[in-house]
Amino acid sequence: MYVNGTGLRAIEPQMEVSHNIIIHWIRKAAKLLRDTPEYSEIPEVAQVYDLETFVRKKLLSGCGRQ
Repeated sequence: MYVNGTGLRAIEPQMEVSHNIIIHWIRKAAKLLRDTPEYSEIPEVAQVYDLETFVRKKLLSGCGRQ
């Protein structure tokens, strides 16, 4: 799902696990890949949904208030 472009927070409810566990799975799978080129470029496409959800959660929890 992640490889096909689905955001981590969109995968959460479908897999019924935390996005942190999904990140762990992705990193574990990446270590098993051979001949993986180093990729240090900024991606041209990003999912803003994950960032928007993170920022909104922080604002609602009071972290953004002074």
